[in-house]
Formats: sequence, C-alpha cells, structure tokens
Amino acid sequence: MAWRLDLQGIGKRYPGVVANDGVDLRVAPGAIHAVLGENGAGKSTLMKIIYGAEQADSGRMLFDGVEVSVPNPHAARELGIAMVFQHFSLFESVSVAENIWLGQPRGARLAEVTARIERVAADYGLDVDPRRPLHALSVGERQRVEIIRALLTEPRLLILDEPTSVLAPQAVGRLFETLRQLAAGGCSILYISHKLDEVRALCHSCTVLRAGRVVAEVDPAQHDNASLSRLMIGADLEPPEHRTAHPGAVVLELADVHQTSADPHGVALRGVDLAVRAGEIVGIAGVSGNGQQELLALLSGEDARPPRSGRLQLLGATPRGVAARRAAGLRVVPEERLGRGAVPEMDLAANALLTHAAQARAGWLDWRALRARAEDIIARFGVRAAGARAPARSLSGGNLQKFIVGREIVGAPRVLVLAQPTWGVDVGAAAQIHAELLALRDAGCAIVVISEELDELFEICDRIAVLARGRLSPLLPIAEADSARIGAWMSGLWDEAGALAVSGGEAAHVAA
Repeated sequence: MAWRLDLQGIGKRYPGVVANDGVDLRVAPGAIHAVLGENGAGKSTLMKIIYGAEQADSGRMLFDGVEVSVPNPHAARELGIAMVFQHFSLFESVSVAENIWLGQPRGARLAEVTARIERVAADYGLDVDPRRPLHALSVGERQRVEIIRALLTEPRLLILDEPTSVLAPQAVGRLFETLRQLAAGGCSILYISHKLDEVRALCHSCTVLRAGRVVAEVDPAQHDNASLSRLMIGADLEPPEHRTAHPGAVVLELADVHQTSADPHGVALRGVDLAVRAGEIVGIAGVSGNGQQELLALLSGEDARPPRSGRLQLLGATPRGVAARRAAGLRVVPEERLGRGAVPEMDLAANALLTHAAQARAGWLDWRALRARAEDIIARFGVRAAGARAPARSLSGGNLQKFIVGREIVGAPRVLVLAQPTWGVDVGAAAQIHAELLALRDAGCAIVVISEELDELFEICDRIAVLARGRLSPLLPIAEADSARIGAWMSGLWDEAGALAVSGGEAAHVAA
C-alpha cells in the first residue's frame, strides 16, 4: 500500500527545546487522521514541517510513496498539500477575496476568485463576505477564511490545526460534512484538535504525541475521552469543582445600551441589558460576527465612545478608556493572542508589563520584578517556555494562551472579561484555567466569558445569555439552560413574551 503521507524518524530541535523526537506518522489516502497531544507536545511543529514552513533536522518524508523535500509552503502546495494554521496567516489591510487571491496561481482574476469563494462558502455553509476587509473580521470569521482558502486548492492532503476552536456548533457540523466529502473523494486529512468528542466522531485513526515523541497509535472510536486524555497527559484528569455561587452586588451593568460599530462592516449593539454581580460567572454564547467584538470593545474601554444611548457602569462609575477601567479593577483577555493579547517579538517579562504598568514607577522599569512576575505566571499556570526572557512568538498557541490568562488573573481583578479563554488549549490546561476562574469567582470577582464553546460555558458559568445580531437574550440560570435552547437562541429565536418573563424574574432576583 502506498501511503499518502509517510513520515520516518522526524526530528526537530530549538534552543532548549526538543519539539519532535524521531516521529513516525503514516496517513492513508482518504483517511482522516488525528494528531493529539498537550500544548507543546510538538503537533504544530510537525505539521509545519510537512507544509514546508519549518525544516526537519532529521528523518525523511514520503508523499504517495515517493521521497520528497518540502523546502517551503509553495513546494507543499505544488505537491497538493494545504494547511489551515491555528495562528492565521492573513493580511489585515486587504479584503477577504484579495487575501485568497494573493495565494492563487498567476493569472487568476480577482472577480473569478471572488465568485469561487462565494460558491465554496455556500456549498460548505461557511458564511463569509469576500468583500469585507480582513481587519474587520472576528477570529471565528477569519478561521472560515483560512478554511475556504485551503479548500479552493482542491488538496490531496489537508492539514487542519484546531479548525473548530472558534466555530459555533452549527458550523462545526457543516465542516465535518465537508471533511467527510473530501475524504470520500480521496483527500487525506490531518486533524489537530483538543476537542476529544470531535476526534472520536470524525477521525479514522489517531497518533498521540507526548513531549515530542509518539506514545500511541489508536482508533479513537474505540476510546472514551478519559482514556484519550490519559494517553495525552500521562495521568487521569480531575475536573474542576464547581461549587454553588454566592453572588453579591452588581458591579458591571449595561442598561438598554445602543452602540454603533467602529467598523463600517461591524454589528451595532441594540438594547443590550446586562447585569453581572460580584462572585458569579456570566457566559455570553453566540456565533462569531454577531457583535462579540463590539461588546468586548465596549466593556474593555477600547471603544472609548460613550454609548449612543443607555448606560454602562463599572463598580458604580463610568470610567472611559482602557487605562481608566484597568485602574478601576477591570482586566480583559482578548480573543486574539498574537498582536492584541501579546506582542510577538517581546519576551514574556515585557509582555507582563503590558497590563501590569505598576511595575513602572516614575518612568523607571523594575525588570527584576517583571521577570519574577513572569516566572510566577509560568510556574503557576504550567506554561512551557524557556523562562521569562522567551519571546511570546516562541510559545505554542495553547501555552501563550495560558500565559495571557494567567497574567490577568494574577492582577487580582474585581471584574474579568475573557473572550475565547481556552482557544487552542489542551484538555488539561483548559481544566486548569476553568479551575482558576472558579476560584477567582469564589473570591468575589465578577467574570464575563464570551465563548463559542457551549460545553465550556455550561461547565463553568452560573448564568448564560446569547448574543445574536447585536441583541442580547435574557440571562438564564445555567440550570435552566440546555444546548438545544441556547442553539436556537443563537439564531436570534428567543420568544419576546418568554424573554420578558425571564427578564422580570431576573430583575427581581438582582434587586433582592
């Protein structure tokens, strides 16, 4: 049998880190093959080697039975290999269509590419407007752009690195249909995901990496989530304890807030009512592109404009701008890790300074204190990094996410807002982040989690609402919510009479 992909003894080292250590991996034509492992286990490095974005130090690669050299992504695409990266490789200053057009063969016309994007988006249920500027898109929408770009190449091997991390459940179902169609047509798929339910439902086979080495090759359908987690982390996973919340006074409130988007292609917020109390976690569900960016900008102070109408109060005041709200006790974890949550070229100590400016006194920086703080975050949150002097870009996506979340938690916030807090994070790290958030809640912090991960919201939240087309649904106690109801609300289908009843009961509860 000629394997579509046959990796033999692949090794890759970086200063102080062994990313891949003699990795063997084989994928058959038409197979959907998962690669599992903790953050930093070497999965993304291995995929980049296949795609030519990194070069192996040792080993060899065969494609359709022929040994090949892949010096760069262009050579990979010539072979028929396409990749959707966890961290997107898109140009902010041009449109969706222009981003995809730039990677097409010479002579392709923009109008033709635009039409192809529209057809593929319609065929696979990936809602993308090819004429929108890239900078105006949410992380979830950018994920769709990357997937469409890969599908347009009609690949023989498609590599997907966390493709569903910021997709809503409906979009995930449509993507799975697409992948099964591609596999049935002979395309091989390498699938990296930390969502074990997805791997078990979709993939035919699975390779598990730990610390850069292959530790198992299994049929994921023959395993449950617990046994796959045990293979990944080498130990049983203890779920975080979710004790009953004892909320206090309202500390963050939006009352009938209307606000236009700063982006002409964005979504206006319409009549948003939200009351978050000390000592509770409120979840905001919804499909990306329905006003999540605008809500986060409004809450964080990045959108410093006063609302067009309505009222926003933080801890009884109305501070404007990011610095004023941070000084009042607000901390924020944005959905974009590189470029917004962290500066890629700066080391972790300098990135700690971004939201811990108290370490700068009278214009002087206390680098010893900053490095100590970064080292504390690294140790407390299990971040795999070569110390406080490691540049942010050297970390895997999940490890950088742990560092950013940890950086905000150690700031002892009174109000914490997080967007996609466990995007691309392995099951063990996600459990740790959830445990830290629950502990912070129990200490009296008010927490808002904006996420497309319904399982995550159901696991840690005390109340949940849905944002759809710029409108916020009533807040439901988590015990009264279920995935079917929340899924329907994600389309904006909440009953007005029922909404009034829930809102009235909630208002009475808050008043009490």
